[in-house]
Amino acid sequence: MSAVAAWLRLDTRRRWRSLLVMALLVALAAGTVMTALSGARRGSTAVDRLVERTLPATLAVLPNQPGFDWDAVRALPEVESLTTFVLTGSYVVDELPEGSFAAGFPPGDDEVFRTIERPVVLDGRLPDPTRADEVVVSRRFERTWGLGVGDGVTMRLFTPETQDGLKFASTLPEPDGPVIEATIVGIIRSPWFSDLVGDREGGLSPSPGLFVQYRDNLMGASGQGELNALVRLRGGEADLPAFKAGLQEVSGRADIDFMDLAEDGRHSRDVTAFEAEALQAFALAAGAAAIFLVGQAVARYAASSATELQVVRGLGLTTGQAGLAAAAGPVGAAVAGSLLGAAGAVVASQWFPIGTAALYEPDPGIAVDPLVLTAVGLVTPLLAAVGALAAARLALRSAARRGRPSALAAVARRAGAPVPVVVGTRFALEPGSGRQAVPVRPALVGAVVGVLGVIAAFTFSDGVEDAAENPARFGQVYQLMSFVGDAGQDFGPVDQLLPAMAADPDVRTVNDTRIAVAVVGNRPVTLFTLEQAGREPLRPVVVDGRAPVEPDEVALAPGSADGMGVGVGDVVSMSGTGGEERRFTVTGLAFVPEGPHNNYVTGGWVTGPGYDTLFDPASTVSPAFKYHMVLLGLEPGADPAAVTERVEGSVVPIIAAATGAPAESITDVVMPVDPPSRLAEIRQVRTLPVFLAGFLAVLALGAVGHALATAVRRRRHEVAVLRALGMTRWQSRWVVVTQASLLALIGLAVGVPLGLALGRTVWRYVAETTPLLYVAPLAALALLLVVPLALVAANLLAAWPSHRAASMRVGSVLRAE
Repeated sequence: MSAVAAWLRLDTRRRWRSLLVMALLVALAAGTVMTALSGARRGSTAVDRLVERTLPATLAVLPNQPGFDWDAVRALPEVESLTTFVLTGSYVVDELPEGSFAAGFPPGDDEVFRTIERPVVLDGRLPDPTRADEVVVSRRFERTWGLGVGDGVTMRLFTPETQDGLKFASTLPEPDGPVIEATIVGIIRSPWFSDLVGDREGGLSPSPGLFVQYRDNLMGASGQGELNALVRLRGGEADLPAFKAGLQEVSGRADIDFMDLAEDGRHSRDVTAFEAEALQAFALAAGAAAIFLVGQAVARYAASSATELQVVRGLGLTTGQAGLAAAAGPVGAAVAGSLLGAAGAVVASQWFPIGTAALYEPDPGIAVDPLVLTAVGLVTPLLAAVGALAAARLALRSAARRGRPSALAAVARRAGAPVPVVVGTRFALEPGSGRQAVPVRPALVGAVVGVLGVIAAFTFSDGVEDAAENPARFGQVYQLMSFVGDAGQDFGPVDQLLPAMAADPDVRTVNDTRIAVAVVGNRPVTLFTLEQAGREPLRPVVVDGRAPVEPDEVALAPGSADGMGVGVGDVVSMSGTGGEERRFTVTGLAFVPEGPHNNYVTGGWVTGPGYDTLFDPASTVSPAFKYHMVLLGLEPGADPAAVTERVEGSVVPIIAAATGAPAESITDVVMPVDPPSRLAEIRQVRTLPVFLAGFLAVLALGAVGHALATAVRRRRHEVAVLRALGMTRWQSRWVVVTQASLLALIGLAVGVPLGLALGRTVWRYVAETTPLLYVAPLAALALLLVVPLALVAANLLAAWPSHRAASMRVGSVLRAE
C-alpha cells in the first residue's frame, strides 16, 4: 500500500484544485440529499410529535346555545377533560386592523393550557390563569404583526349591556367597556392553537383570567352569552359513539354540531405525508443528478489517473494497486465532501420541515438526524469508490471490445446524408470503446429525464393554477353569499330579499340555503338545501352520481360518505329536530358550501321539501335552521364588487323598512366568498416540483454537455482524419451540432409524453386525496416552448466543443495519434 499512498500524495499536490472542486460537488449533492431526506422524516412525524406532547382535544362541541349545561357533559364517563370558550365574547385589540380574525375566543375556564390543549411553548411561558392582562400568540402572529414576547397589546371590552346586543355582529361598534393593557408572555403551539395553512394573521389567545375578571363583559348583562367547548375523550375516537349518545341524553338535542378534530388531525397527517413523499422524490432526483454529474467527474478523474499509472506498472505496480491508487483521490474527496455536506444539512435543518408540517413542528430550529447523515455519509464514498475503481479498471484494460455501431447512423449513411450528419449521429449514439469511449447512455438518459421532469413539473403546476383560478373545482359554483338568518330567526323578510337579489341582471343563480345538523346513527351531518330562487338552479359539483331532486334523496359530501361507509345508491336513515327518522337514498357525492363548522367535503345536499321532513319549524327545543344564507352565482365575466353594490342597494331598503334600523347602519349584507380552505395546501406543493424540474434540467444539461465535450476530445483522431480528407471547419462544427440536436430530439421524443403522463398522474393523486374535481392539466405553453428551448440549450452547449472541433490542429493530432 506504500505505492498507493505515495501516488496519492503526489497526485494531491499536483491536482488539489480538481480534488477540491470534486469535494465541493460531492458536498453539494450529498448535503442536498441529506437535507431533503432529513426534512422529509422530520415533517412526516411533526403532527404525531406535537400530539404526543399537547393533550389535544378529540372534538369541538358546538351547540351555540345560551345556558348550555357543560357540567353535565363534563360528567359523562367518556370525557377525560373539557374546556369551554366564549363564542360571543367580542373584544377589540387596538394593534389589529378592523376586520382581523387574529383575536381568538377567550377561554371560559382554566382547563385549557393545562388538562387539554396543553401547548408547546416556543418562546416565553404560558399565561397566568388568574391574570387578565397576559396573552399568548402563535408564531405567525409574531411574524405578521411584529409583536412577540414582552410586547404589549391593548384589549378593549364592551359593557355588559352592549355585549348583549352584539352576538354575531359582523361589524363591531366602538368598545365602551374596560381597557386592558396586556403583555404577550409566550408563543405557543398545539393542534388547536397552531397556525392554519393560508392564514397570514396568526392567532392571539387571552388568559383564562380574562373570563374570571370580566365575565359579564364577555357574557352580557343577561348572562346569555354562548359557550362552546373542546372535549378530550378517554378512548379517543373509539369513544365518539358513546359520547354522542350521552350528549344527546343530557342535552335533549340530537342536532348538536361537532368539529371532528381527530379527523382534522388525520387530514393534517395526510398532507404532511404527501409533503414528505415529495421531499423524498426530490432527494432521489438530487441523488440521480449526483450519480450522473458528480459520478462522471469521479470516473474521468480515476480514468485519467489510471492512464498515467500505466507507466508505473512497468516498474512492478500491479493492476489492483494501480486501480486503488487511481481511485484514492476521488474517494478522499468524497469522504471530505460527505462530511462538509452533513454539516451543511445540519445548518439547513433550521428551515425544515416545510409546508403544513412547519405549522405543527413542536421543536423548530436546528435538528440532527443521525440515521440520514450516517447512511448518506457512508453510501456517498462507497459509490465514489465503486465508480472510481470501475473507471480505473476499464482504463487499465489494454484490449477493449469495439462498441456496436448505431443503426440510425447506418440508415443515415445509406440514405446519403451529409458526412457531418452521419458522424454526428455516430457521436451521439455509439459509445465507442477504450480511449474513444463516450458517455452516450448517461447523455441519453439525462436528456430524457431532464425533459420529462420539466414537462411533469409544468403539467402539475398547470393543475394547481387551474384549481387556484377555478374555485368550482372545490365546489364553489357561486361567487357571493348573504347571511340572512341565525338560530331559527331571519334578520329580515327573506321572501322579499330573494326576488330583489334575483332581479340583478348579472345574478344568474340564487339558492335559498337553509342549514341544519341532522344525525345519521351517532354521526352529525350538516345539511344544505337546494332551493332555486333565481333564473337557473344551483348545480353542485358532483364527483359521482347526481344531485337530489326528490324529498327522499340526499347527495353526501365525499368525506361524510366515507365516514358513514356509504356510496351512491345506498339508503341512510337520518333524523332532525322533527324527531322521526327518515330514509334517504344517496344519489351522489357532491361538494358542499364551507361553513363555520364544516368544510366542503363534509355535509350533504337535500331538497327544500326533504329538509322540511327533518326539521320542525315549530320545535321548542331546537331551531328550524342553524344558519340561513343565500348563495349567488354570477354571469361569466361579471364584476363581483359591482354586483355587490347593486344588490345591497336593492335589499338594504327592504331590511331597513322591515326592522326599523337606519339604512346606513346595515352593512355587509352581501359578501364575497372566501377561497376554499384547502386551496392553500394545494399551493404549497407547487414549489418542490419546480425545484425538482430544476435539478433534472441541470442533470440533462450536465450529461449532454459532458458527452459533447468528451466526444470531441476522445474522437479527435477521427475528426482529424476527416479534416485531412477534405471536411471543412464548418462541417466540423456541424458534427457537434448534429450530435447535440439528436440528443435533444431523443430527449423530447421520449420525455414529453412520459412527462405529460407523469404530471397528470401526480396531479390526479393530489386531486383525489385533497379532494377536488380533477381536470386533466395540459401546460400548453410549456409544451409549445420545450422543443425550441431544448434545441437551443443543446446547441448552446455545443458551442465550445464545436469551436474546438473546428479549430483543431490536424497535423498535431495525427502525429500524436
